[in-house]
Parts: sequence; structure tokens; C-alpha cells
Amino acid sequence: GYGVVVNYSKSHEEATDTAAEVEKVGGKALLVCCDVSDDHAVRNMIARTEDCFGRLDVVVNNAATTNFISHERLDDLTESMWDRMLEVNVKGAFFVTRAAADLLKKSGRGAVVNIASVAGITGSGSSIAYCATKGALITMTKSFARVLAPEVTVNAVCPGPIDSRWIREGNPDWD
Repeated sequence: GYGVVVNYSKSHEEATDTAAEVEKVGGKALLVCCDVSDDHAVRNMIARTEDCFGRLDVVVNNAATTNFISHERLDDLTESMWDRMLEVNVKGAFFVTRAAADLLKKSGRGAVVNIASVAGITGSGSSIAYCATKGALITMTKSFARVLAPEVTVNAVCPGPIDSRWIREGNPDWD
């Protein structure tokens, strides 16, 4: 019964397919191209959400990026790689949650679900920077849970590796 905002930054075709699946089962979908590391673009996305649906009940912060760099190859993990992972994986979730907070509070039972990673707990993953950003997201989840309670619940999900195009492209040895 939810209307769904399908946000993407690069995968227009996949996002369009997802929106079509939502509509196929009778839902309403709003397709938005937004880089979550751009605070102005995020605020526009949330405004479009309110214009389209009149409310916001749940935010799923699922945007992420990584570089597959063996942890032992310290010099291969560049500053620009760090910056991009921090921008998307941490600041992006912050920008989206901050922009959505008032609408979520108005819904009466708002929820934020941050897609973190077991890498943020174990320190094992595609790169040291990715692990660090997912650990930061877990900590930020706890902070937002305190700040937005009781009107909004905030939780993190920490999956392990997921068989996806993303991991297959970054790690050709993935089985």
C-alpha cells in the first residue's frame, strides 16, 4: 500500500524497472535521479516526495559506493576514493534523514532504515574505507535514533555480501 520513491544516481534502466514493478502491483511510484551526496538535490527530492504523496512514512538509506581494494594495499586507497565513499555512504544518509525528519515526524510512525553492512562491524569488506563508512553509518543510526525518538524509529540492517551486479563487477572472483 505504500507509494514508493525510487531514487537512483546512475542506474536509470534498473530504477525504471523497479518503478514499473511497483506500479504493476498497484502502487504509485515516483522516479527521481538524485545524488544523495548533494544536499540541495536531496532537499529537492524530499520536496518532490511531499508534493507527490503528501507524506513520508519510511526512508530506506540504501545508497552506497565502494572501491574493491585489498586491505593490504594501503597506498591504492586514494583520497578521492575515501572522499566519495564518505560523501555517499555517510553524508548521503545524513542529508536524506535530516531532510526527511520533519515529514517523518508528521506521519506519526515514521521510520528510517539504514542499510549498513557487516563490514562496519567486522572490518572486513571491499576496502578499509568502505568498512569505516559503514561503521560510521551504524554509529550515526544510534545518534539519529535518540534525536528523532519517539516519533521516528531509526534502525540499521547489516547484511553480508550480496550477490549483485555491483559485487560481480568489483570482484570478478565472486562466486
